[in-house]
Amino acid sequence: MFVSGFTIARNVLKADYPIREAVYSILPLCDEMVIAVGKSDDNTLEYIRSFDSPKIRVIETTWDDTLREGGKVLAVETNKALDAIDPRADWCFYIQADECLHEMYIDDIHSSMMKYKDDKSTEGFLFDYVHFYGSYDYVADSRNWYRKEIRIIRNDPRIRSYKDAQGFRLDNRKLNVRPPDAAIFHYGWVKHPKQQLEKLKQARRFWHSDEFLEKEYADAEAFDFSIVDSLQKFKGTHPAVMQERIRLQNWVFEHDISIKNLNFKKRLLYIIEKLSGWRVGENRNYKVIK
Repeated sequence: MFVSGFTIARNVLKADYPIREAVYSILPLCDEMVIAVGKSDDNTLEYIRSFDSPKIRVIETTWDDTLREGGKVLAVETNKALDAIDPRADWCFYIQADECLHEMYIDDIHSSMMKYKDDKSTEGFLFDYVHFYGSYDYVADSRNWYRKEIRIIRNDPRIRSYKDAQGFRLDNRKLNVRPPDAAIFHYGWVKHPKQQLEKLKQARRFWHSDEFLEKEYADAEAFDFSIVDSLQKFKGTHPAVMQERIRLQNWVFEHDISIKNLNFKKRLLYIIEKLSGWRVGENRNYKVIK
């Protein structure tokens, strides 16, 4: 079995993306790792090239900043990385620059990929998501956060990154996937408040005009983490690759988890989900194989 990892990167230093941790978290499962590095305003390329592994292969790209409708440029760049993988690959493991895989899932994921390698009906693997918010001690648990997404796909040229690179489609249809009982840890909302604001400004350029952004953030100096609807305390452990970053955390965020900033409808749906595990009206960009 041959597994190719792939991801994209641009201006990761300015916004403090944990891309080194992201890459190294899936590297044990990969025979190669393709990183498509877009032309940046910081030293992203030099930083990525400092990653010490013979598995890593860097390609340089130029992002089309005019592609702002629905974050399309993110899918375009993801497909560039996907197209650069080794043709020998059976599976392709996608990781975004602010995501990490916990090492406790590695053996089970490897076993699943081996088990279904020759089962063409299995087009990918679906992961649960843990969204950290404000600090490494809190996770977001409202309907505003997606619960699952595809991160491993079969090496099939018909499979392409979908919309804003959140998921994948095959000839524009949903993939048939299996859940390997594993989770991706998402750290996109855990940064110093000033860096969180920079990250939002950077990310929202893929959806909005410069005029909109100037108006939206005209008076902002830092992101206000208190604007959140629902959080829970995190009770598990973080991936080993994240431990040093967590140790160096240099801000404090405290939140009363009993406070739920939810209207009546959202509160009712929240209660239903917590009691039954069913998210009413959930958008599913996949089909789970029974």
